[in-house]
Amino acid sequence: MDRLQFERRLWENGVTYVAGVDEAGRGCLFGDVVAAAVVLPKGLVIPDVDDSKKLSAAKREELYAIVMEKAVAVGVGRVDAGTIDRINIRQAARLAMKRAIEQLGLCPEHVLIDAETIDVALPQTPVVRGDSLSQSIAAASIVAKVTRDRLCAEWDAAFPQYGIARHKGYGTKEHREAVLRFGPTPLHRMTFLSKWGVGDVVQMSLPILETGG
Repeated sequence: MDRLQFERRLWENGVTYVAGVDEAGRGCLFGDVVAAAVVLPKGLVIPDVDDSKKLSAAKREELYAIVMEKAVAVGVGRVDAGTIDRINIRQAARLAMKRAIEQLGLCPEHVLIDAETIDVALPQTPVVRGDSLSQSIAAASIVAKVTRDRLCAEWDAAFPQYGIARHKGYGTKEHREAVLRFGPTPLHRMTFLSKWGVGDVVQMSLPILETGG
């Protein structure tokens, strides 16, 4: 598969800085949504770069190190659970992507995004299944996923009752049962808890658990 097809078209039209953008944590019950923007050198091929969801944790870490070493620029953006509840997850993911672009340290000439548009005044192309079809987007998906997984380890230390390091904040049976037993934390997305059928019980019967509670 040619994962440089979108980048190559842009390079052939005189574009140098192409940023791939993707996010991680959109479907979680807990924690920030994290986005990354990655600008890779023209013509660079990184073997095995793919949608982060298709890679093992060890492979993601290996590729993360390569991307961070080889990239022209990398930016990361985060949006917290409270903001997600306030503006909804799609808008929060788009905001995280915008923040990631703003953290690049350079202005990309074109942005490739995984099936989304971003509120930035830059030429951009949404690519369906972009994390599988574009190396730049796939690299961003790896950076976003590894960054969020590392945050999950920190959150797990603060809230060990929930098993965040294991399920990464997704709505597993273990996670939902922990919320019902211990109550939500300030990092839980209350709108998501309601969607999963535990929000009403939580809001009626359990206090919000502070760090280390």
